[in-house]
Amino acid sequence: MQKKQFALGDIVEMKKPHPCGTNAWKVIRMGADIRIKCTGCDHSILLPRRRFEQRMKKVLVSAEQTESQVKDRE
Repeated sequence: MQKKQFALGDIVEMKKPHPCGTNAWKVIRMGADIRIKCTGCDHSILLPRRRFEQRMKKVLVSAEQTESQVKDRE
C-alpha cells in the first residue's frame, strides 16, 4: 500500500462527512499529529497522523494549485 501524499494548505476529502454537512477539510498543521479545519463551519480537530491517513480519501485542491492561481491574478 502506498503512502497518501498531502501537504500543508491542501483541501482534502475525508471518508465521513462532518455533522455540518461538508466533507472538505483544510490541512493547517502537520507533524506527528495533523490539524485540519472544516471548510464549512471552521471547526478544527487534531488527529494522529496514522488515523488521518486512514480516514483521508483524496486531495481535492492542492496548496500548489491555490498558490499558482493567486500568482496568475497578480
